[in-house]
Amino acid sequence: MLNLTPPPLYDDATLLAHVQSGDEQAMGTLYDRYSKIVYSVSLRVLRDPSSAEDVLQEIFMQLWRSPESFVASRGSLGGWLAVVARNRSIDALRRKRPTDSMDDIVIASSFNLAKDSERTLLIEKARAVIHLLPPEQRKTLEMAFFDGLTHSEIAEMTGEPLGTVKTRIRSGLTTLRKALQA
Repeated sequence: MLNLTPPPLYDDATLLAHVQSGDEQAMGTLYDRYSKIVYSVSLRVLRDPSSAEDVLQEIFMQLWRSPESFVASRGSLGGWLAVVARNRSIDALRRKRPTDSMDDIVIASSFNLAKDSERTLLIEKARAVIHLLPPEQRKTLEMAFFDGLTHSEIAEMTGEPLGTVKTRIRSGLTTLRKALQA
């Protein structure tokens, strides 16, 4: 005949004593009693159900192998298991290695570094070419582009004919364009 009466509820100290003697049913009772606490603490720290389950399993395996690691005079078994779960979970977080390679990490930037560096190189090349122009072409280009003067104003300031100013600017720009396209 089958015994349908539920097993008597034991206190934690009695269950641990039974676990020490290899009683799997006592271990099952402890698991049923405290697994939700251990899992919830681990899940709160790790934020990953799979990792929280791993920590849960580790802790109860430790309790099965060495139930004497719990010292009743220091507090309750539930409190001790919660602290162990928290500490193991923190250790698991520390052991995790970054899964992304440094090359795969995207850093947000409001400016386009490629365009900026390309622009800087072009400016340096343009300055070098402008520096190699004959002095009268260089001076006319600088007055037109850097000082913002019109062709007529440059002709008036230098005392040269307007056609000459225009020719010098056009010749300087042609030289500059050829150097930048090369």
